[in-house]
Amino acid sequence: MDTDTLVHRYYELANAGDWDAWCDLFAADAAMDEQLAGRVEGRETLREMMKGFPEAYERFANVPRHFVVNGEQAAVISHISGRTFAGATVEADVCNYFQVVDGQIVYFANYHDSAPFAAVLGKE
Repeated sequence: MDTDTLVHRYYELANAGDWDAWCDLFAADAAMDEQLAGRVEGRETLREMMKGFPEAYERFANVPRHFVVNGEQAAVISHISGRTFAGATVEADVCNYFQVVDGQIVYFANYHDSAPFAAVLGKE
């Protein structure tokens, strides 16, 4: 899978809530620097982390607005909208950075203001 197809698929699977297939987009030894969770190493660590995601959000969308793809790298500007089952909401603009090798994400980082997530994380 080329980089452009892969990053589009990332958002398709996330917005479908297909977290297992979403995790399969990552290489077994992938590294992620996630704004809220910190450093995540390995696809199976990520998969375990994502198992709790469906229980956290009643509604979740990460809508891409702009894609920039250059070879094995991509950056995507998107907007996250979500609501937990407890009624806490989040609206946040995000920039995701991807490094892709052999059709899999080997490195991922996201950048956003963490304040919109305070209510979701119970820090309000």
